[in-house]
Amino acid sequence: MDLSLNEHQTMLKNAAANFMERECPKNVLLQLDKHETGAPPELWHKIAELGWLGMLIPAQYGGSGSSFSDAAVLYQELGKGPLPGPHLSSAVLGALTVLEAGSEEQRRAILPRVADGVQVLTLAVLEPERRWGPDAVQLTAARSGGTFTLNGLKVFVHDALAATHFICAVRTTPGSSGAEGISLALVDRSLPGVSVRPLKGFMGWVGEVRFDGVQVPESSVLGALGGGWAALDRAIERALPILAAYQVGGCEAVFQMSVEYSRTRIQFSQPIGRFQRVQDHIIEITNAMDAARWVTNEALWKLDAGRDAASSVHMAKVVASDGYYTACNHAHEVHAGIGVSWEYGLNLHTRMSRTLYSHLGDPRYHKRRMAEALL
Repeated sequence: MDLSLNEHQTMLKNAAANFMERECPKNVLLQLDKHETGAPPELWHKIAELGWLGMLIPAQYGGSGSSFSDAAVLYQELGKGPLPGPHLSSAVLGALTVLEAGSEEQRRAILPRVADGVQVLTLAVLEPERRWGPDAVQLTAARSGGTFTLNGLKVFVHDALAATHFICAVRTTPGSSGAEGISLALVDRSLPGVSVRPLKGFMGWVGEVRFDGVQVPESSVLGALGGGWAALDRAIERALPILAAYQVGGCEAVFQMSVEYSRTRIQFSQPIGRFQRVQDHIIEITNAMDAARWVTNEALWKLDAGRDAASSVHMAKVVASDGYYTACNHAHEVHAGIGVSWEYGLNLHTRMSRTLYSHLGDPRYHKRRMAEALL
């Protein structure tokens, strides 16, 4: 397993780093933290023009058909910001879901618009029970002729306010349970009866989406009726290492901030980095960062090599989510008071680590999935 970057990946890494330095310095990231979508239109257009929204979309659908490792190089740099916005929701998870679940006609209609940034997708799966998995999907779609009527609520929908369309997991088979009978309906946000409300708190850019008598044509169901969860599960398995790479980038940024501060903060006439307890915290950050990096790289390598990656993918989500969360905790121990100052910027990572911790399932859920894959 060769983990060194090739020439193309090195160029991509440098381009992403330059973009972040030029377009998204800390003062801009602090402003984005208060933006309702995390991605104002002018910044979103710039990202689209660079082709980053189409990296995982095959060339025949308007993308570049890059490898998962290539995309991870980009997202690791974006995670160092961290750069908010619906790029993960739409260009990674949304695009992969359409590829897995959609018909050829649907792929050709949707994916070029996703790659151009015109159409912004996000998943709407979680319901008020807040459990991840097919059993928790209870929102039903009543069928009448060629139309489905949706009534119900989806919560903790990431990038809900930025989305133009929701990929909504619904039950189209009355009385079904588990993964059977779940379909994926592509719901236009502008349809009558769709309302979006931001959920306030320390998690960022999540919302509640309510469907009140929303009329969705059968042609908006991605792929076959009742086969949505299996396709969604395949898409998530391929998207998780990209999400983990973003979290690895966050760990790297937190590590650099902590090391730099330990070298420049003077107390008792010496840098605080000379104190063993401060060193202990930085070592814990290093351990979390390296563990997340190596398991993520293994999962990416297996995906690109066509190997069975299920157990590695779920391990990457567990270790990267725990690692980013833990790294931020220890970084606050290093920084003490200044670490909670909004202007300093560490809280951008702390907030993002909490936002992504349970996204697409918390570590406990993925530990169970990892065990199922291994056994």
